[in-house]
Amino acid sequence: MKEVIRTEILADLKAVIEFFTTKQGNPEKLQKISNHAIDDVALHKDLDVISITVLIYSIYKMLPQLRKEEKVGELVKALQIAQQGLEQKVFRKYNKSIKVAFKIIHDLAGEVKVHLQDVMQAARIKKGSILLQKGLSIGQAAGLMGLSNWDLQSYASKRVQLGEHTESYPAIRRMKKAFSLFNVQ
Repeated sequence: MKEVIRTEILADLKAVIEFFTTKQGNPEKLQKISNHAIDDVALHKDLDVISITVLIYSIYKMLPQLRKEEKVGELVKALQIAQQGLEQKVFRKYNKSIKVAFKIIHDLAGEVKVHLQDVMQAARIKKGSILLQKGLSIGQAAGLMGLSNWDLQSYASKRVQLGEHTESYPAIRRMKKAFSLFNVQ
C-alpha cells in the first residue's frame, strides 16, 4: 500500500472513530467524512480507498439502524483494530478488521453493493466536474467518466466554480485581436 493512501485511509478511520467516541451524534459530520472519502476515490482510484469509502458511506447510510441494533460498540472496536493495523503497517490485521466491519454492516442490511454503486457514481461525477474545470465540455467529460450528460450537468450546475469567470483582457483588446486575426479593418 502506498504511503499516501495509507495516510488518507488512516485520517478517514480516525475521523469515523472520533465521530462515534465523542458522542456528537450529528449525522452531517459523518456525511462530510463520507464525501471527503469519495474525493479520495476520485483522486487515487485505489481498491483500498474504494473499500474504506464504501464502508464509511455504508455506515453513514446505516447509522440509525446501527444505533437501534446497538452495534456501534462492535463497529468502533473493529475500526480501532483496523487503525492499529494501519499504523503498525500490519495489513493482515487491517484487512481482517475491515472485513469484520463490513460483516456488521451487511448483517444489518445487505445494501453494501448498492452503496458501492452510489460511491462509484459519486466519484465519477466529482471527477467529471474536475474535467469541466480543466476546460472540457460537459459531453466530453461525461463520456470520459462513463456518465450521462444529465448526471454531470445536475452536479456541475450546483458548483460555484463553474459560474465564476474573470477576464484578464478587456473587451476592446479582445476585439482588436480578433479583427487583426481575420484582417478586418
